[in-house]
Amino acid sequence: MTAARTVELEGHIIDSGMMERCFGVVMELDGDFDVEVFDVGKHKDAESYCRMTVSADDEETLKSILHELNQNGAHLTNPPNVTLKRAPADQVVPQGFYSTTNHPTQIRYDDEWVEVENIEMDCAIVVEPEGGKGRDAPRAYTKVLNAIEEDDLVVTDEAGVRVDPPERPRGSSGPFGFMQGGVSSERPSESTIREIADSIVETKEEGGKILAVTGPALIHSGAGDALARLVREGYVDMLSTGNGFAVHDIERGLYGTSLGMDVETMEHPRKGHKHHIYTISEVIRAGGIEEAVEAGHIEEGVMYECVANDVPYVVAGSIRDDGPLPDTITDAVEAQNAIREQAHEADMVLMLSTLLHSVAVGNCLPSTTRVVCVDINPATVTQLLDRGSAQAIGMVTDVGTFVPTLADEILG
Repeated sequence: MTAARTVELEGHIIDSGMMERCFGVVMELDGDFDVEVFDVGKHKDAESYCRMTVSADDEETLKSILHELNQNGAHLTNPPNVTLKRAPADQVVPQGFYSTTNHPTQIRYDDEWVEVENIEMDCAIVVEPEGGKGRDAPRAYTKVLNAIEEDDLVVTDEAGVRVDPPERPRGSSGPFGFMQGGVSSERPSESTIREIADSIVETKEEGGKILAVTGPALIHSGAGDALARLVREGYVDMLSTGNGFAVHDIERGLYGTSLGMDVETMEHPRKGHKHHIYTISEVIRAGGIEEAVEAGHIEEGVMYECVANDVPYVVAGSIRDDGPLPDTITDAVEAQNAIREQAHEADMVLMLSTLLHSVAVGNCLPSTTRVVCVDINPATVTQLLDRGSAQAIGMVTDVGTFVPTLADEILG
């Protein structure tokens, strides 16, 4: 017996590719569709509307089709209220729980749409009903699985869930309109960097926050001074990095080397290979990065500017770290939570030559956050996109050229 439901799409559904993707989903999953209404927006700012009946040979196939359509922005007409089940134990979600995308999401509760707070991919949605914890309105928000508590009301199935993928900007105007097209090494670098600089300035003028995600290659390539300038002048509000970056940044200030290599001459001084471990020992002796700055042991660099200008930083550890520094968060779950807090505050993110850290931060970001990922290896940006951070725009270039040029464009 044929199963069918009616869905609708609205917005810039033609030029954004939304309608084409939805038609493709139905056909790829062996369904059928019948367009009942199709109103086309006839000028640049006009929206279009499509209502269609989607059918399949059985309910299970239709359910799979509706899942994919929902992820692409098609919504059921006359949607039901969301289904909630209580978590049976701490860190245990009900079977069939709804796993989030990173797109703006709403749930239908008590015949009203409720915005899901702190949206990010691969989370559960927890609902606190009206009157819960002294509030006069229901609340919905994401929780990672290890934060689920027994008796949490968790959204299950997709009924009553609405996803709204951000639409691609029209033309070359608007936020990040200049960077449409994904990953490329052939865009004119100087003009692209100029546009990124303008977006950073615009974000700051609007009261937004910039998060920099950095890898050790930034220091190795000689771009540390330029990033330090941006921190000092207030164009970096938060720093998310790893033990390696912090060590080599401080090492450069103490010894003029990064991983034992002189950043200016590219030579390897005698005993230079020991500089990073000497650096770690000095910071441990002082009690931490902030303490080393206050004691006058660290007098320059990105970490120095963060301390001097009250820019919060998260230093996340890995199994390959030397030391590590006392500031390094070695508990993986604790590090994730610290990164997540930064990600939720960020309005724009600069991911600078660090694959794993970029993916980690990208996993915590909503799809509405502006993201620029810069790396000499296009595979870094491609992997970030493949992991679900579709809003990330990639620039394939040397970070040692990119950051100083960016600083010059912003600061003159």
